[in-house]
Parts: sequence; structure tokens; C-alpha cells
Amino acid sequence: MTQNSNGRHFDVLIIGAGLSGIGAACHLQQECPGRTFAILERRQSLGGTWDLFRYPGIRSDSDMFSFGYAFRPWNELKTLADGPSIRRYIRETADKYGVTEHIRYGLKITNADWSSENRCWTVTALHEESGETQTFSASFLMGCTGYYNYDQGYLPDFPGIDRFQGQCIHPQKWPEDLDYRGKKVVVIGSGATAVTLIPAMADDTAHITMLQRSPSYVFSLPAYDKVSAWLDKVLPSDWVFRMARWRNIKLQRLIYEASKKHPKLMRKFLLFNVQRHVGKDFNMKHFSPRYMPWDERLCAVPDADLFRDLRDGKASIVTDHIDTFTETGIRLKSGHELEADIIVTATGLNLQVLGGMTLSLDGEPVDVSERMTYKGVLMEGIPNMAWIFGYTNASWTLKADIAATYFCRLLNYMADEGLSVVVPEGDSELTIQDASIMDALASGYVQRSSHKLPRQGRHHPWRVMNHYARDSHMLLEEPVEDGLLAFS
Repeated sequence: MTQNSNGRHFDVLIIGAGLSGIGAACHLQQECPGRTFAILERRQSLGGTWDLFRYPGIRSDSDMFSFGYAFRPWNELKTLADGPSIRRYIRETADKYGVTEHIRYGLKITNADWSSENRCWTVTALHEESGETQTFSASFLMGCTGYYNYDQGYLPDFPGIDRFQGQCIHPQKWPEDLDYRGKKVVVIGSGATAVTLIPAMADDTAHITMLQRSPSYVFSLPAYDKVSAWLDKVLPSDWVFRMARWRNIKLQRLIYEASKKHPKLMRKFLLFNVQRHVGKDFNMKHFSPRYMPWDERLCAVPDADLFRDLRDGKASIVTDHIDTFTETGIRLKSGHELEADIIVTATGLNLQVLGGMTLSLDGEPVDVSERMTYKGVLMEGIPNMAWIFGYTNASWTLKADIAATYFCRLLNYMADEGLSVVVPEGDSELTIQDASIMDALASGYVQRSSHKLPRQGRHHPWRVMNHYARDSHMLLEEPVEDGLLAFS
């Protein structure tokens, strides 16, 4: 199929030019070379999350050997890469695989409607700069928008927040010109953003405090892969980086399974790791969560940088509840007051499905929160649509990669068989109504918005496994035709 005269019809439309969208486009280029496609991106540049977040120290919270694409392995020795390095990696990948020229920027997708008569999607987009509405059509739709709202992060209703006379900032909207040198800073939060900000800012502030309502599990990783550096001297580089990727995938799974099978033992191990870095006199209540490991994501810090700054007194940590903001800082439930010139609310994300766009079938609205996902890629009862959704218990890209490969397998199978429409056919009795596809995590941002997400099924292939080896077999090796897909 070729583009129509106005250049707005494609075989595949990809929504989002972040890590998932660029990866999916590269797979299409390699595995479905005859297909036309375009990427519609709301922002003015590619990178998605890694273009949006610009706060100090922004870095991956997964090791880069498994976070990089399988078809273009990460080839640097930094374990947790910084934001600019990741943006450069995504951009260079898009350039290398001829994807960059297929991106159309500045387009906010508002609606996608499937026409049974025409067997295609019509996508409505708002060009935000001009206010112009544009329409595109495509035989297949791929949602690669991640799972949170890019417009607004989550901000609890803090009492007295309007009274504070200093600057109050959410990391999702970090001011480029923020000067925190010599200032007293309080960072509210205990997740990946907070543990990144503290060491990144500590050297320049008068003092920085991490204020948390409850602790998270935090562990230290080597910032630099010395094993791969040594192997790189005696083995071909491609071998070394592929070995590092394989090793880290296995290690991630081992830690996750050990946390689920032996939670008390893993808890002791993680707390011991903290204690040896912060010192025996440190109050470990600040790193002793009420939940067990991997009920929520673990937070990684390179070379124990957070622990070092706490031990050296450059930073401090307070575990308490906020009573109210004051003109000069925060008063806590304990009565203690934290003075601040700047308060950073690293309080999390707001979940959003498909970038906020609405879906409809022949003009009838579709609520994806009432549908199951098929193999974690297709959507029950929705024709010719894939949703690329990565892992929450491992590197996001591991699942995004194999999901995109599966989608390409499906396209090629349909082309070979002369088929144009595919719909996963589920059974409502299989649906677990109170379990979403992110139900494995008890994190606040998941629990707040779980009702917005697609449902879990009771068994394969409607249940999300979050297991790379099993998912790889299911998506890459099992036959495309399994009796659950309706083709026409």
C-alpha cells in the first residue's frame, strides 16, 4: 500500500517518538521493508521521556545494557546513563535506521476511529503551534506513548502550599534557569527521581534534605562496568556488550524472583547493602520500607552516591508526614520545621493511557480499561491495533523490543495470507476486573490510576507475565495463528 495524494495514508501509524516508538519504527524498517509508516509526535523533538525530563542528574533507573535496543546494543561502559546520553542514543538509532525522516512533530493526537467499511483507522491530530487540525489514515495503529501524562505530574493537595514564599518545582517541569547554588533545598519524595536529585544537587546547595513519607528500597550499582572493560581488551567489542546484556537480563530476573520467593532474605540483603555505605551509626528507619522488595520498583544509585552524601553530611533524610507548608518551608507532623528556599515535589506521575487520545470503533467510543490485552501487545476486540508497553519489573525496552518484533511477524503473516484485518477475540469471563496490567506493582501512582488501564485475563495469552524468557517464546516463537485471533 502506498501513501495517498496528500501523503497522509500509511500502512502503519506510530503514535509517539520516544524509546518505544523509535524502536518500533526500526523494527518495521528491518522486518517489514515494504510497509509505509509515519511517526506522529506531540513534542518538537524525539526522545519522549528522555526529552521531557531535564532535572539535574536525570538518568536511567535500569542498567543500560538491557535498557538499550537488542538490535543496537548499548556500547558504553556507564551502567546508569545520563539523560543526554540516552537522548543521543535514541537520536543516533533513528538516524542509522532511516527513521528520522518519517517523524512528524508538533501533533497532539485527539482521536482514532476505526472504520469497518474502509478497514482503516482515521487519526485526528491537533497541530498545537498553528491550531490546525490534521487527519491521517492507516491500516494499522501502534500506540507507543508510555503510560503517564506529559502535561502534569502528580502533586498531592499539600496544606498551605500557597503560603510558601520560595520556589516550588515539580521535576517534570524543571526550569532551565533555576539557580540553587547556596540555597536550602527540600526534595519531597523517596523514589527514583528523589534519589537522583539529591546527589546531583548536593555539592552546590547550602544543604539539601530528602523528605519522605515512607522509605523505598535503594541499592547501589557500580557506575562503570569494570568486567566488560577488562573483557573488551581481549574479546571483540560486539561480543563483550552482548554478553553484558545477557548477564544483566539474567541478573535482573534472578533478583526479582529471589525477592518474590525469599522476600525476608532479600530485604536483609538490601538493607545490609545500605548500612555498609551509610555507616553503622546511621538510623536505618529511613531505608526500611513497610513493604517487601519488588512490591514496588527498586531504586538504583551509581557508586552509592546518595549514601555517600548522607554519610558526609552534604545531605540529610527525614521520614515524617507534612503538617503544612509555611512561608519559609515545611512544618512536619512531629512539630519539626524544615527551612527551604526551594521545594522540589518529586511526588510522582499521573498515569494516562495512549497519550490521552480517545478510541472509537465506527464512531462508538471504546474504553480500554474494560478490555484485556492479548500477549500484552494487541487489544481485545479492537482491530489492527498494537500497544507497545514495556516491563515495569525489568528494563522497559526488553518487552518493547519483542512486542514490536511480534507485531512485524503478525504483519508479515497477514501479507502472506492475503489478510487485512485482525481482531483478538476474548471472553469476558476470563477478565479479572480488579486487576490491571500493572497490578504487580503496589506503587502509589499505579494504585491511584489502575482503573484507567486495560484489565488482566485469568491465563495466557490474556495475562501479562512480566517474564522476558516466557514472553520471548510467546511472541517470537509461538505460531501467529492460535485460534484466538479473528482474521478477515
